[in-house]
Amino acid sequence: MVSTTSLSRATVIQGRMPWAPHPNSAPEIERIGTWQFFTADEARAMEAIVDRIIPPDPETAGGKDAGCAVFIDRQLRGAYGVNEGLYTLGPFIKGTKEQGPQSQLSHAELYRKGLAGLDAFCRSSHGSKPFAELGADEQDAVLKKVEAGEVKLEGVDGQGFFSALLKDVPEGFFSDPIHGGNRDMVGWKMIGFPGIRYDYRDWVKRHNERYPYPPVSIAGRADWTPTKS
Repeated sequence: MVSTTSLSRATVIQGRMPWAPHPNSAPEIERIGTWQFFTADEARAMEAIVDRIIPPDPETAGGKDAGCAVFIDRQLRGAYGVNEGLYTLGPFIKGTKEQGPQSQLSHAELYRKGLAGLDAFCRSSHGSKPFAELGADEQDAVLKKVEAGEVKLEGVDGQGFFSALLKDVPEGFFSDPIHGGNRDMVGWKMIGFPGIRYDYRDWVKRHNERYPYPPVSIAGRADWTPTKS
């Protein structure tokens, strides 16, 4: 006998519209605070990694100060971390780059194993130092070797791990700040992106002119919040 469970739900609606007026759907805002997925050691390594993928310069914060590690931490503790919505039953055969990741690991497992493998490699090849304690040039050299497939990380595909970093770190730098990254909208300010301002049609065709107004997040702007007098 085969037992099946239906995931579908149906409701009969009569005499009214299928929604309520003025629905309240305030955005969930990720605040700076304790790590929710990474351990303390993993968080140190991640903050070092994001600062090498997006290094700071005199005008713009790097990946660490922009909150990219926080963004990834919040993503991994949620649906993204468990590959929700993705086919995960295999077979797991290494395919072409265009076919995307072909791994039985969830994103959370990929990061956990990738960070452990990266630290193990650094300790064995750099005088027992973990990745976070290496100099910037040494960190760059290690990451380049991982990207090129010259470093074998224990229990994980190093190039697959690096590909995930190369996707997730910029996403954290340019995503809406409610997700924990792009702190103070630093990424948007760097490229002149207006965010979700209600109307900027007057500027759409004004090429090679810097947009003069500050960007706006889904949650608004901090300076819009009334203060008590």
